Amino acid sequence: MIRARLPVWLLLLTIPGHVVASTQTVELDTKPSEAVLDNGLKVLVKPDHRAPVVVSQIWYKVGSSYEPDGLTGISHVLEHMMFKGTENLKPNEFSRIIANNGGRENAFTGRDYTAYFQQLEKSKLPIAFELEAERMQYLKLDSEEFKKEVQVVLEERRLRTEDKPEALTYEKFRSEAFKRSRYGNPVIGWPEDLYALTIEDLQDWYRRFYAPNNAVLVVVGDVVAEDVFELAERHFGSIPSQEVHPYPDPAEPVQRGKRSVTVEAPAKVAYFLLGFHVPDLGGGEAKPWEPYALEVLAYLLGGGKTARLNRQLIREQRVAASVGAGYDPVARLDTLFVVDGNPADGRTVAELRTALMRTIDQIKIKPVTEGELDRVKAQLVASKVFETDSIFYQGMRLGLFETNGHGWKTGQEFNERLRRVTADQVQAVANEYLVVRNMTEAILQPTGLAEAQQ
Repeated sequence: MIRARLPVWLLLLTIPGHVVASTQTVELDTKPSEAVLDNGLKVLVKPDHRAPVVVSQIWYKVGSSYEPDGLTGISHVLEHMMFKGTENLKPNEFSRIIANNGGRENAFTGRDYTAYFQQLEKSKLPIAFELEAERMQYLKLDSEEFKKEVQVVLEERRLRTEDKPEALTYEKFRSEAFKRSRYGNPVIGWPEDLYALTIEDLQDWYRRFYAPNNAVLVVVGDVVAEDVFELAERHFGSIPSQEVHPYPDPAEPVQRGKRSVTVEAPAKVAYFLLGFHVPDLGGGEAKPWEPYALEVLAYLLGGGKTARLNRQLIREQRVAASVGAGYDPVARLDTLFVVDGNPADGRTVAELRTALMRTIDQIKIKPVTEGELDRVKAQLVASKVFETDSIFYQGMRLGLFETNGHGWKTGQEFNERLRRVTADQVQAVANEYLVVRNMTEAILQPTGLAEAQQ
């Protein structure tokens, strides 16, 4: 997933950082193993014996894209409540147990998933499994804890979105781009829905989605796969499967004209976003190679200092102070190809928009040279290999591909598919998707910081 320049808050989750040590780890390391318990829980294990540590992650197939109108933000609130006690654990005792055993743990909610993780010394893995099995089936939803956590989430929303002009603009941008798809809703939820949320809503959501047959357990580290499978059976095998009842995904209608939204907010500089509807890896009528070509195109435009947008708009034309491109092929549903930036001092959003479109049009008119394409693909693949030097990110990659419906094996083939992308394919997806009728633009218009202080 390219995140070339888009602000970190767009991820809406916190991923621990790790030092990168080599470019060889992923493609030379042991391949993952898979087992499915009788109750439907899928278990993925990837040995990595470089250090005596292990990462355990459990992914539930539920996130903001599963939430109907009126219940936005419920997946994220439930994530908070998963730390607030079970029938056998007091509030926050889960976290204390992990900390007392020298580990670290947290959780994150996205559009297509809710995931919980622990990182521990390898002999402590049974503790993580025991605790996760406990809250998979015995969560205790206390009304007072619920009221407090809703206020925590509302404050989190204020700090992350409402008080951050670019984040607020991005939220309005997605709402404008998606008219029916729930990808137009913020992961953290709309304020009016959070205020109206009840503990009964949360209880129903937990019963509806938190089941072994709606989860993927991922373990990466200094382990033996068969031992992990036996341990998973011991702790999770007795949990009964249940019927899972997701709400149908609304079909997003084809966009047939440019959409625009302007946000006025106190800010130091203007901000501009362009978004184009594009397919994900499983995208319906899209050609199988198109998501890989879009990934290469995003890196060609926004992948670092040598990318076209950075080189042309910042260093040569000096029309942008910052600029980038982003695309998430691993999304569960059709998504957006996004280009964004801030105009340089003395330059306008109109000038930045013109320069961005001109750079995109260059690719539509003239194919990328083989030399530039080879360099971009090499850099892109290398960046993905560097990322997976982290055992946490190795688990993230397995969990994302599997939970979002693409299958973990697709993730194992991803880099090779990127290497096969041709210049004609990059040009083709630019001409097919990066067009005005398929475009949504958003502008952050600064109103001045003085107004915010009044």
